[in-house]
Amino acid sequence: MRAEALAALIRTVPDFPKPGIQFRDISPLLADPSGLAGAVSLLADRVADDGASLVAGMEARGFIFGAAVAARLGIGFVPLRKPGKLPVETLGVDYALEYGTARLELDPTVMPQGGTVALVDDLIATGGTALAAAQLVRQAGGSLTGAHFLIDLPDLGGARALREQGVATSAILAYTGDWRGGTGAGTCRGAGL
Repeated sequence: MRAEALAALIRTVPDFPKPGIQFRDISPLLADPSGLAGAVSLLADRVADDGASLVAGMEARGFIFGAAVAARLGIGFVPLRKPGKLPVETLGVDYALEYGTARLELDPTVMPQGGTVALVDDLIATGGTALAAAQLVRQAGGSLTGAHFLIDLPDLGGARALREQGVATSAILAYTGDWRGGTGAGTCRGAGL
């Protein structure tokens, strides 16, 4: 499936979660069998090119795409969880959000030292969660091969911030302009980040 067909399955919801935000809702894409399969296939191609032996996905939508990509490639999946979700001693990284802080944790016993890891998530915006995920994977002894997203909002700088930390980054789609404070949907294009 081509990126343009995937873009047609992503709904733009104005003023969610607050006025002025253009929310990119992937629910229609997830509900469409060929759309979901197409998104997973395109992401899997990028992870395969990296040569990763594991995929790590951030809670929650990174679980959807990351686990599907890992299964398609026949490699393992490592969930990066919100606090208090794992029944063992964890490694964790705190990070800043626009209004507060958050934390990601992982079970270090599932991350082999030197294991090659690709991050997979649905969207990169400011990059806070992805940067924390990269730090957590490295803290656990993993070696990052790249970070791959269905959607990039490049005006917010998250992919650039990851690249500045030495993480190769790609996205299937990019939405530029008018993400905040406008009434339009902005411009979507296939991304070759």
